[in-house]
Amino acid sequence: MAKLKITQTISRIGTTAQQRKNLDALGLRKINQSVVHEDSKMILGMLEVVKHLVKVEPVK
Repeated sequence: MAKLKITQTISRIGTTAQQRKNLDALGLRKINQSVVHEDSKMILGMLEVVKHLVKVEPVK
């Protein structure tokens, strides 16, 4: 399976509770923090909710 590098680029201040919960579930707590996750439907669904707060890159 492909992997995704997810980086939080914008602060969570002013976001909804659901968006904050998704960032926590992804493991993102600070600006410019990056995590690597497997590409799955669950992860892609979480990214859809916070797509304006993060940058997503494929990992080879």
